[in-house]
Amino acid sequence: MTDPILVVDGLTVDYGSRRAVNDLSFSIERGEIFGLLGPNGAGKTTTLSVIEGLRKPTTGSVRIDGVDALANPLAVKAKLGVQLQATSFQDELTLSQLLRLYAGLYGVRLDTRAIRDRLEEWGLGDEADKAFKRLSGGQQQRFSLSVAVVHRPLLLLLDEPTAGLDPQSRRQLWDRIERLRADGGSIVLTTHSMEEAQSVCDRIAIVDHGGLIALGAPSGLIAQYRDDPRVRQVSRGEPTLEDVFIGLTGSAIRD
Repeated sequence: MTDPILVVDGLTVDYGSRRAVNDLSFSIERGEIFGLLGPNGAGKTTTLSVIEGLRKPTTGSVRIDGVDALANPLAVKAKLGVQLQATSFQDELTLSQLLRLYAGLYGVRLDTRAIRDRLEEWGLGDEADKAFKRLSGGQQQRFSLSVAVVHRPLLLLLDEPTAGLDPQSRRQLWDRIERLRADGGSIVLTTHSMEEAQSVCDRIAIVDHGGLIALGAPSGLIAQYRDDPRVRQVSRGEPTLEDVFIGLTGSAIRD
């Protein structure tokens, strides 16, 4: 057994008097696609921000590839790729210019041929000289992901990677994410699509009010909670992962 690629241990994050994350612990195996699920305000984004090194926790630790991410933030950045739901690039720059710029920030040197090859991998070869703002939504998501993995990270964080995409674009994006996993990468993602989480994630963690309330493979969680009265109350027929999610977190709309 190899060590996990990511270990989150006893993570607590406070915003003044409000506790956003409460003693959260989980680990992610190498080559695993792991879903971090929860209602709005459950603590998912705050947890990702700590893993990314954008926020310091009140207590707890994060280890990436065996390295203490809080004590050695620069050492883990080279191991990490991040794609946010709303990624902002310099709108007027072309895809070739942007890819060269962000590769340089990671110390990756790409000549013109290499840049073209990278864009071709993501179905963007014909858009190399087009400004980012002129891309379609699906093209922007694919380009954002190509930038996130330009340095071949060991761990990729994806925040709602398929939000707003049509079914064809969503399927293409997941095909590429599966290739990243096949090349040895590990992925943490957030999504509000329980169908997507059930089909693509090896394991999921359901969090609410900053704490972990369920952890396991999607099929295992369905089997574990199928007879729970809270799940039975909201299910229509055979319980699904969405039924489990709503049963455990409640049906009230979160802002």
